Amino acid sequence: MQASTDGNSESSQNPPPGFSVADVGSGFSSHNARFFARWLNGRLQLGFRVAERHTNLRGILHGGMLATFADTLLPYAAMYQSLGGRHFLPTISLQIDYLASAAIGAWIQGEAEVLRSTRNLVFMQGLVTADEAVIARLSGIFKLGPGAASPDRDFFGIKP
Repeated sequence: MQASTDGNSESSQNPPPGFSVADVGSGFSSHNARFFARWLNGRLQLGFRVAERHTNLRGILHGGMLATFADTLLPYAAMYQSLGGRHFLPTISLQIDYLASAAIGAWIQGEAEVLRSTRNLVFMQGLVTADEAVIARLSGIFKLGPGAASPDRDFFGIKP
C-alpha cells in the first residue's frame, strides 16, 4: 500500500510530542489543514505537517497556505497568551516575510507574541519554522471583537 501524501492519513499528520489536535472551528482554516497545538513556556505553539495538497506547482509549501496558517496562528496566540479566551479577531493587516521554503512532510510550527493591546486593537508578531529552520516572519494587527459568552482560557485543552 502506497503512503498517502494528501494530508489525510494518520502517519502524514504525526505532530511532535506534546501537540494535540486544535479545533479552530469549521471555517476556511479547518478545511485546509489539521492544526495541532501545545503550550510551552507560557506560549501557544501551533503547527501542521505539509501534505501534497498544501503545495504549489514546484511541490513546496504554497505561500497562500502559509498565509492561512499565519492568519490563524496570530489571533489564537493572542487569545491564549493575552485575552484569556476566544474572541472574534478580524484581520486588519497581515505582513509576511517569506524567508525559505518547506517540503512535503515538513513540520510547520509557529509561535507569536502580543506587542500591544488597546481597547480595540491587538498588535502581534511571530515566527514560523519548518523542521526548526525559520521560514517566515509575521506581523499583524487585529480588531478586538467580542469574546465568547462563557470564557474558556484553555479551549484547546493544552495547558497543564
